[in-house]
Amino acid sequence: MGRKKQIDTSMYFCPHEDCANYGKIGTDNQIIGAGTYGKQHTQLLECKVCGRRFSARRGTPLFDLKADEELFYDVIACLAEGNGIRATARIKKVDKDTVSAWLDRASQHVEAVSRYLMVNLHFEAVQLDEFWSFVKKKKPNARLSSVWQNSMATTGSG
Repeated sequence: MGRKKQIDTSMYFCPHEDCANYGKIGTDNQIIGAGTYGKQHTQLLECKVCGRRFSARRGTPLFDLKADEELFYDVIACLAEGNGIRATARIKKVDKDTVSAWLDRASQHVEAVSRYLMVNLHFEAVQLDEFWSFVKKKKPNARLSSVWQNSMATTGSG
């Protein structure tokens, strides 16, 4: 019998607000791997404080997504490159309603993170724009950086 696989859980936290471990990240966050679930073998995590399990995808646009993760990212990247919903649907061979739903899903996540940065970290709109420009330069292949810029332009945040 080999050594048990280990995952880095330092960037996860218990999502249950009534748990004493809620919101705590870092190496002492008391989060452990608890197996996988679903066809895509999505990582399941467990809080050692409250004993509850949760998906590693919780709080992301991938949470409860039944489709392939790579296809989702490819569709969002296609939209970020300026393709329309129907064109993206044809290119990626998915239904236009699916493309539209995924765009809504990604946009809601962008809005939530932007709101968090502005409220909790006191970013101004200009700082937020500069921040995402910096992220894009440091990680040129960051999957949602273009979506951020497009969302900020359409929501008046940038």
